[in-house]
Amino acid sequence: MKPQNDKARYMSEKKQDTMQKIVSFSKRRGFIFPACEIYGGFANAYSYGPYGAELKKNIKDAWWSMFVKERADMVGIDGPILLHPKLWQASGHTDGFNDAMVDCKKCKKRFRADHLVEELTGQDLEGQLDEMTKILQSGEYKCPECGGKDFTEARNLNMMFKTEMNGINEPVYLRPETAGAIFVDFKNVTDSMRVKVPFGIAQIGKAFRNEIVARNFIFRIREFEQMEIEYFIDPEMKWEPLFNEWLDKQEEFLISIGVDKENLRRYEHPKDKLSHYSQKTVDLEYKFSFGWGEITGLAHRSDFDLTQHSKFSNQKLEYFDAVNNRRYVPHVLEPTFGLDRSVLVAMTAAYTEEEDRVVMKFPKNIAPIKVAVFPLLKNKPDLVAKAKEILGELSKKFTCEFDDNGNIGKRYRRQDEIGTPYCVTVDFDGLEEGSVTVRDRDTMEQSRVKMDELDKFFEENLR
Repeated sequence: MKPQNDKARYMSEKKQDTMQKIVSFSKRRGFIFPACEIYGGFANAYSYGPYGAELKKNIKDAWWSMFVKERADMVGIDGPILLHPKLWQASGHTDGFNDAMVDCKKCKKRFRADHLVEELTGQDLEGQLDEMTKILQSGEYKCPECGGKDFTEARNLNMMFKTEMNGINEPVYLRPETAGAIFVDFKNVTDSMRVKVPFGIAQIGKAFRNEIVARNFIFRIREFEQMEIEYFIDPEMKWEPLFNEWLDKQEEFLISIGVDKENLRRYEHPKDKLSHYSQKTVDLEYKFSFGWGEITGLAHRSDFDLTQHSKFSNQKLEYFDAVNNRRYVPHVLEPTFGLDRSVLVAMTAAYTEEEDRVVMKFPKNIAPIKVAVFPLLKNKPDLVAKAKEILGELSKKFTCEFDDNGNIGKRYRRQDEIGTPYCVTVDFDGLEEGSVTVRDRDTMEQSRVKMDELDKFFEENLR
């Protein structure tokens, strides 16, 4: 089959919805690949390709800079994935970290029961297994996949992944969230660092959940990364203003990675749906082509976590306020970000179609490649040598890429499509004058810049 040229491929992709376009684009341009594709893929697992890995790292760096490096009230840790089994007993995950599942007996398709019931009837029956079973086995509702009407009973599935560890005689779990490591190191942090309440502990890391239905590309996957904060506060303080400040900061971060505020909304969990320890929980949701999806969460967790871990470990997890001579168990505000979801929302927000080109309009700080360097012609050794010399110098400070494949217009289009803010072209006039052409991704305007001023130009324009 003859491969499509760029224009034919572009026209074909225009007919897809935005998420389909992102999925197609991600594989074709080296952002995100289906994992183990040579074996037919594997259960909604994905690999980040060269550009995706750079984008993901840049988002992590931007988050760490905003919430840890730039704040005097924050410290960071990097805790392990495998943690003591008692930790998950204390937090309630061992017994209570469940979702309800149901199977269609005809096509064997598995569904999350509460989502299926809500889709079929409009009722929210989360946690009510008997009621969900009664509705699904009534014979009134069809399987969305095959049209059958024969469902199994709804039953709970614990979403933690089990594994074994040499020398441990009970199940060990891959952590389902990063928060656990933060709470069990609360005492170590307060003993070793000069922190004063209010203060926060941040962590970025992998988490694992055995989701019943993984879906919507990297939005809901079983192996993912979280960017999470536990912010410890005095239980006697007025927490609502601080809660709102954190909510604003979460929104500010999403806007900084390119999200339009008009596509964000705040969803406050109803009182009757809150976790038993939560005083308030608010999600920031983004409007995807498949509907509204949670990107960040913010919860007031009271003193539940530290109290539970103190009880199960027989260790005092208190804070001593030397100024007021008080000891207390701090309350916690928990701002949480999904890193993979942040990547997806950044890509969705950046994806732009303009006439006959696709442009990923990433903010410059998260763009995978900051500068692309070209020789005008690939068969001219002087141009190639100078372009590679410039590349070598710029690469000391910026993530750069060399390209001499195809005509200059095609090279510009390729860089537009991966979101590169600037392209530098070395031509014959420039060799004599000591200058290059610098092209802007968004405006497509070109300007001449002296070679010895390129470093300063990009330091000023890539902030």
